[in-house]
Amino acid sequence: MASKVVALPIVGMVLSECAQVGLMIVSKAAMSDGMSSLLFIFYSNALASLLLLPISFIFHRTQRPALTFSVLCGFFLLGLLGCLIQVFGYAGIYYSSPTLATAMLNLVPAFTFILAVTLRMEILDWGSSTSLAKTVGTIASLVGAFVVTFYDGPSLLSTSSLSNVSYKKLLFQQSNWVIGGFLLLVDAVMTSVWVIIQASILKKYPAELILVFFYCFFVSILSAVVCLFVERDLSAWSLKSRTRLFSVLYSGVFGSAFQVGVSTWCLYRTGPVFVSMFKPLGIVISVAVGVIFSGETLFLGRLLGAIIIIVGFYSVLWGKATEAKIDKDLVSSLESSTDQEPLLQNSNEEHNSFVQKIRS
Repeated sequence: MASKVVALPIVGMVLSECAQVGLMIVSKAAMSDGMSSLLFIFYSNALASLLLLPISFIFHRTQRPALTFSVLCGFFLLGLLGCLIQVFGYAGIYYSSPTLATAMLNLVPAFTFILAVTLRMEILDWGSSTSLAKTVGTIASLVGAFVVTFYDGPSLLSTSSLSNVSYKKLLFQQSNWVIGGFLLLVDAVMTSVWVIIQASILKKYPAELILVFFYCFFVSILSAVVCLFVERDLSAWSLKSRTRLFSVLYSGVFGSAFQVGVSTWCLYRTGPVFVSMFKPLGIVISVAVGVIFSGETLFLGRLLGAIIIIVGFYSVLWGKATEAKIDKDLVSSLESSTDQEPLLQNSNEEHNSFVQKIRS
């Protein structure tokens, strides 16, 4: 049972990261077609809101917690942070490079782990093998992600000079590197804070799809307000281009609704550290997609980094699975002890009555 509890979130997070890689591809296509990042954020979240409005309330029709003012404020805070995260992320890529953006996002697991331990959402006991496994796994995943990003090594598959040149241009494109790096650092920190706040809200309001709906709704409202001031040209709002239309449809369905919904479901069941640990997996998936479908070169550094990330995942997953088994055994022992208490009480009463009879 414990393995099943951990296995379902694993599958969900792998699918979520696959959807995230697809989102990066279609968003890049939309930006190349001249679509602004703010409009892309607005359209994708607005479409996701329309999809999630009926689905969320139907799914939670029997058990729907009360919407209080504090919960709505929490939803708005998530939407505000989410909008800022997307804006800072695109701005950081614009000022630096996608390679630096990928590297900085790999800091999310570390920041999330530190925040979770500080806020007592994760227990760190250096004498416990599970805590040690999660810590070592987190560090290993970060190291593997940086190896994939910054180390090439010799090529393992046939390369073309054109793809090599393109990769080097992407790797060393560093216009306004300091500004871009700072924006991406802020993006990584805010993403970690977003995950922690989302986990705390789910404890008070355990309705994942409704939370995702309000998150997408507030992001679309906030981005629309900004777009009204920034995008004065009505032609920029057009979706006549097939590339723009397909990118928005994919982003709304798989990027915002599916990806955020699944990750929120997994977050509610496993915690923020487990979810953030899958961020480096996106690099492995993107490398695999690039090699299989785009004919990119497979370097030794990417393979070694992927192996290190997988080892880190196994370490964290073993720690989580062991903790789940320990918690299950503890609950079972408590239930059995509770069931035995009335029997002990009855035996004590019979003993007392027997002693009184002998005395009389």
